[in-house]
Amino acid sequence: MIPWLSASAPFPPAAAALKRPNGLLAASSPAELTPERLLQAYRAGIFPWYGEGEPALWWSPDPRMVLFVDEFHVSRSLRKLLRAASRSDEPQLHADRSFEQVMRACATARPGQDGTWIGAAVMAGYCGLAHAGVAHSIEVRRGEELVGGLYGVCLGRMFFGESMFSRRPNASKIALATLVALLRREGVAMIDCQQRTSHLASLGAREIRRDGFLQQVSETVRMSPIDWSMYHGVRLNSLLSDH
Repeated sequence: MIPWLSASAPFPPAAAALKRPNGLLAASSPAELTPERLLQAYRAGIFPWYGEGEPALWWSPDPRMVLFVDEFHVSRSLRKLLRAASRSDEPQLHADRSFEQVMRACATARPGQDGTWIGAAVMAGYCGLAHAGVAHSIEVRRGEELVGGLYGVCLGRMFFGESMFSRRPNASKIALATLVALLRREGVAMIDCQQRTSHLASLGAREIRRDGFLQQVSETVRMSPIDWSMYHGVRLNSLLSDH
C-alpha cells in the first residue's frame, strides 16, 4: 500500500517507494499538483506521473535515469547539424519564450498513443512554476513555426527534465543539445531524466542508484540559481558551438 497525500501531508521518504512498480511512492488528488507541492517533490527527488482520469501518482525509482552533461553523446551526423545551426539563423533557438506552447506540444498524443499525462492540472502546476521563474523551456523554430522543444524544472544547479517533442527530424535533439550547452556553462553537472528510454540512452543518459541521485539533488538544489534572464530575448544558436 502507498499513502494518500492530503494537502498538508509531507511526502514519505524516497526509500519507502515500492519495488513493483518501481519507484511508486504516494498518490494524491490531481489538485495537489500545485507549484508549492511540485517544488517539495523535486527537492526530495520525487516527480509526478499518471494517466488521464487517474489519481496523481508520485515516483522516485531506483535506479534513476540521468544525463551527465559531459557525457552527452553527439553523433557525427548530429554534430554536423549543430555546427551548421550555431552559424545560422535557422533554426531559431530560444529559452522561455513560449513555455505553455511547448507544454501543449508535449501534451499532444504521439503516434501509437491514446494521449499523454499532461492534462489541465499538470499544465496549471508547471505554468505556475514557469511564472515563478523555476520551470523553463527551450524552443526550436523554423520561421514562426515551433518545431521542437523541451521543458523542465531548474532548482539551484540541478535541472529536472520533464518532456520534449519534435515536429521535424532532430528538433528535440537540437533542443537538448542547446540545454546541455547552457547548463554546462552554468556549472550544472546532471539532468534528471527520470526513467530509462532507449532514446535517452542513445544520447548518453544512464542509470545511477537512487541514493547517489538523492545525494546529488540535496547538494545542488541549494546552490545559487541560474540567472535565466541572461538567456531571454536572445538567440541561443551560438551555444551549439560548444559541441
